[in-house]
Amino acid sequence: MCNRPTVTALLVAALCSLQASALAQDGERERPPNIVVLFADDAGYADFGFQPHADPKLARCTPRITALANEGARFTDAYMSGAVCSPSRAGLLTGRYQQRFGHETNIPPGYMDGGMALEERTVADHLSGAGMATGLVGKWHLGYPADYHPNRRGFDWFHGLLQGSRGYGPMPNASAHRVIQENGEPLPEVGWVTDRFGKAAARFVAEHRDEPFFLFVSFTAPHGPLQPAPEDLAAVEGIEEERRKKYAGLVVGLDRAVGRVLDALEEHGVAERTLVVFTNDNGGQTQTGARNEPLRGRKGQLWEGGIRVPMAMRWPGRIEPGTVIGDPVSALDLMPTFLAARGVEVAPEDALDGVDLVPLVTGSVDRLAERALFWRTAGSAGPVAVRRGSDKLVLERGADGETVQLFDLSDDIGEEQDLAPERGDRVRALRAQIAAWESGLIEPLWGR
Repeated sequence: MCNRPTVTALLVAALCSLQASALAQDGERERPPNIVVLFADDAGYADFGFQPHADPKLARCTPRITALANEGARFTDAYMSGAVCSPSRAGLLTGRYQQRFGHETNIPPGYMDGGMALEERTVADHLSGAGMATGLVGKWHLGYPADYHPNRRGFDWFHGLLQGSRGYGPMPNASAHRVIQENGEPLPEVGWVTDRFGKAAARFVAEHRDEPFFLFVSFTAPHGPLQPAPEDLAAVEGIEEERRKKYAGLVVGLDRAVGRVLDALEEHGVAERTLVVFTNDNGGQTQTGARNEPLRGRKGQLWEGGIRVPMAMRWPGRIEPGTVIGDPVSALDLMPTFLAARGVEVAPEDALDGVDLVPLVTGSVDRLAERALFWRTAGSAGPVAVRRGSDKLVLERGADGETVQLFDLSDDIGEEQDLAPERGDRVRALRAQIAAWESGLIEPLWGR
């Protein structure tokens, strides 16, 4: 006959089990984290449920992205260093203003004379050298020649396309730069692209769950062409305007793919020790259906609607759920943040332009030291902008001369009231900072 445990013994055993589980979980959280970046493409500032000004018809279609933000921190004033796809990726992956190495405009399709400067080290170079498995899923858009391939820029594994966009359905005659490949080998044209990327990212998590990893998931959605999967289009029938509806369908597919990656982290027991960032590559492209309210402008412009992006970060045990960060932050900050989280030292010669956000997001400091953030899109003869504190100066330069505008973003997020005529001292100070910054830049290497 079996001896049955007493009620007291059962309670003690249960409490011990819970305590052991909690200690194990705490141990997982104290380890340097895995890192996953979920990178949308051309999405609008108002198109995700965690944003205060979200369009309600589309916000309810992004439950997984919204939950991710609610479980960590959302950033109200997050920026990309570029206003279009390729430059913003170059800045994020190097942690340096891409204008320093001439990567100021989009690489033209089929351009074979260069790409993201080979002298620049990527975050994948740093983390791979520190013993992490590194993977890139999705869009590259940083160079087509062999020397610029992701596998030669720090990524052990690449599953994606080299060009900046492609159709979402099967493309039997896709060019070499648009076909989805795996480490240089073309893959069969089957399935919907966003789902393919979600599945590939989940596979990377499964295959590397027992070792530290860095995964950059660079979605093409909701970048044009507007070709949502039929079931995703059906999910947004309540949106009447056709272009907006198709765009929204792409966002639905994006949310599902993000959910697949998050589910993989849970399924393989690594969610508690993984730092996850969700953001977008530039301001929303309103010409294809995105919405940036209450911001002015769109992708390609230096108004807030062209450079300010939705951004959220989850790090269990380190970032308090529901945290809101109001400091201006940049995609340039992600590389120093990731290196700090992993305990990787930055060499002085790397000359990173961003700052480590770990103290800010974990509550060790209340705010960042004030600094200037800069943008430029067309060389020394084109527009340039700077933000310092809540002041933002936009200097438009062209054949007909130049126009200077100054805004106080603390109470004018829509950049409607030009304060330049009445704040000449501030204009001169910010222009001086622009001049100092531009002295360290070179002209665009292509697409001027």
